[in-house]
Amino acid sequence: MRRRQFITVLGGAAASLLSRPLHAQRSAKPFRLGVMLYSTPQGDPNNEAFFRGMSDLGYVDGQNIVFEYRFAEGKLERLPELAADLVRLNPDMIYALGGDVAPVVRKATRTIPIAFAVSVDPVQSGLVTSLARPGGNATGVTFLSDELAAKRLVLLKEAAPHISRVAVLFNPDHVDNELREVERAAAALNVKLHLAELRRSSDLDGALAASSQAGVEGLYVVSSRQTVANIARITEFATQNRLPLAGGWGAWAQGGGLISYGPNVGEMVRHSAVYVDKILKGANPAELPVQQPTRFELLVNLKTAKALGLAIPEPFLVRADKVIE
Repeated sequence: MRRRQFITVLGGAAASLLSRPLHAQRSAKPFRLGVMLYSTPQGDPNNEAFFRGMSDLGYVDGQNIVFEYRFAEGKLERLPELAADLVRLNPDMIYALGGDVAPVVRKATRTIPIAFAVSVDPVQSGLVTSLARPGGNATGVTFLSDELAAKRLVLLKEAAPHISRVAVLFNPDHVDNELREVERAAAALNVKLHLAELRRSSDLDGALAASSQAGVEGLYVVSSRQTVANIARITEFATQNRLPLAGGWGAWAQGGGLISYGPNVGEMVRHSAVYVDKILKGANPAELPVQQPTRFELLVNLKTAKALGLAIPEPFLVRADKVIE
C-alpha cells in the first residue's frame, strides 16, 4: 500500500472512531460511578432499590461498572469531606441518595454529572434551576409533590372526623413546601395545628411531650431523614396516646400509623437508575427534567384503626391501595 493510501485509510479509521458514541468507544472499560450515602450501603433502606435498578439495566459491579461508595455513617458533618474525596477520584458521574446528601455533592462539583433521588425541593435546595430544565450538572427524581400535603390532611380528617387539633412533626431544615400546604388545608378544614420541630433525634422527646401537652387529637408527620429514622418511636407515641397518624410514605402505615399517602419511594429510587444510565450513555443532565411522583398509594392500617376505636368507612377502604389487617 502506498504511503498516501495508508494515511487516507488511517485517517478514515480515526474519524470513524471519534464519531462513535462515548459509551461505544469505552465499552471495554467499566464506568466508574461514585455513590454518596448518608448512612452505609447496608444500612440505607433505599440503596438496595437503586442497586436493583442498575442491575435491571444490565450493569454488573466489577464488569461494566465500578461503584465507588462513600458514606457518612449517619454523621452529617462528614458529608463535605466525603464529597470532596469522591470528586478527587474524578468518576464518570456521581449518584447522591438523599436530600441532605445531594446539595453537598452539588456544592463539591459543578462539572462531574450528578444524578439524585431526594425528598427535598430540588429548586429550593439549589440542585437545579428548574424542574423542567435543570440547567447544570445535576438531575434526578424527587419524592415531593406539593398537592400531596393537603390531600394527606384531608384523608386524615376523613378517616378520623372527630379531630380538630393536629400536631405537625417536621424538620425545619428539610427544604420543602409541605408545612405551607398543610397550613392552607388546615384552614379550609377548620383544623388547628400545633407545630413540633424535629431537627435531630434528641429533639424528639421534647417535641412529642409538647404535642401531648397541647391536647392534640391527631398527628401529621412530614417525612424527612430525621422523622423516618424515628418511625418506631413516633408511631409508638401515637398508639399510646390514641392519636390517628398520617405519614407520607408506606412505611408509616406499615409501622403502625393509621394512614400513609404518597409515592412508592422504593420504585422511585429504583427508577433513578435510569438517569444514571442515560447520563453514562451521553445525555446532558442540564436537559433531563427532574421527575416528580405521578402515582400515589393510600395505605390504611385497619389494626391501628380498631385499636383507636375508629370505624373507617367502607368507601374509604375501597379507595385504599393496601389495607393492613
